[in-house]
Amino acid sequence: MSERRPSPAAKNSGNGRNGRGGRRSVWRRALPAEHDDTAALPEPGSAAGGESAEPPSIVEAALYQDGVRVSTPTTLAETYRELRGTPSGMAWIGLARPTSDELLSLAAEFDLHPLAVEDAMEAHQRPKLERYGDTLFVVLSAARYLDTPEEVDFAELHVFVGPDFVITVRHGAAPDLSAVRRRMEDSPDLLKLGPEAVLYAILDAVVDGYAPVVEGVQNDIDEIETEVFRGDPSVSRRIYELSREMVEFQRATRPLVGMLHGLMAGFTKYETDEELQRYLRDVADHVTHISERVDGFRQALTEILTVNATLVTQQQNAEMRALAEAGFEQNEEIKKISSWAAILFAPTLVGTIYGMNFREMPELHWVWGYPFAIVLMAVVCTSLYFIFKRKDWL
Repeated sequence: MSERRPSPAAKNSGNGRNGRGGRRSVWRRALPAEHDDTAALPEPGSAAGGESAEPPSIVEAALYQDGVRVSTPTTLAETYRELRGTPSGMAWIGLARPTSDELLSLAAEFDLHPLAVEDAMEAHQRPKLERYGDTLFVVLSAARYLDTPEEVDFAELHVFVGPDFVITVRHGAAPDLSAVRRRMEDSPDLLKLGPEAVLYAILDAVVDGYAPVVEGVQNDIDEIETEVFRGDPSVSRRIYELSREMVEFQRATRPLVGMLHGLMAGFTKYETDEELQRYLRDVADHVTHISERVDGFRQALTEILTVNATLVTQQQNAEMRALAEAGFEQNEEIKKISSWAAILFAPTLVGTIYGMNFREMPELHWVWGYPFAIVLMAVVCTSLYFIFKRKDWL
């Protein structure tokens, strides 16, 4: 975790918070004057230059000492002033979709690394853990299951953890960090362990939030299996959409395994409290279990998609076979009709010829003409009948 917190004397030596061993950094000196930490953020509804300013995005800010809340400032500037005047204090600042000015103000006050601040501004980051001096920057992907649309909603959470501060930057509805704050405030013995304890509580809340998602996805997969064998034509789209959600879920959970093992590897180096070590190991176990479940979901969906494709192919083959059989039956009927038409055409042809009103016809006055015509028609019809019968047309 982070380096051990400096003593109260070191915290208050020099020129304010930034007097701690060059805390005022190149980043701080490069900021324009309006981002100085002594400037208070505008209050909600206040005007600047005749126009109403956007309200601050502070969800909640609090100052803690020995695990107990001692102050609830309403602006960042007020938080900075009170933290400077509170020996061994810790600030916990919660933000939701903050503005760039707010992040720049925090960066100047707490000497946050520009790359981490840039990531927090832009969001859309993969889960990761990076150390910048004595500050940890953690990116987490929280998830929640929406029952009505049967979808998984993902939200990004950035956490800055320093010697005496925790800053959470939320880009989305999840997780509910107010519940984490209440839980920690109800456990002052845990909260007084410092920012590391808050980080572990946030990690635990994010990981616990995966459990309802896993159960919801398991129910979806059970329903999909039923729909597949029932022959629902819309199930393919549902499988595809859930597979994409599982890809994103896997991206959210798989990096956490490595992140938590990396934190555990630094227990000795950073002298992490034994209680926090047990806490982190429990979170790591849960993450490993969730990650394995998600991997299993992806494999199950792949197999279901294969089975569905096989069933669809079988159904299409059955339909094609039915169409072929229907076509064959139609062809047989056409053969019969054509055969009888050809048989009946022969006497019609002879009768038509002798029905012509010509005076000079060879057999017209022949005494055997009529029997000859009848016999001719019978021979032709009989010959055609046996020919078609041999070809199985009749």
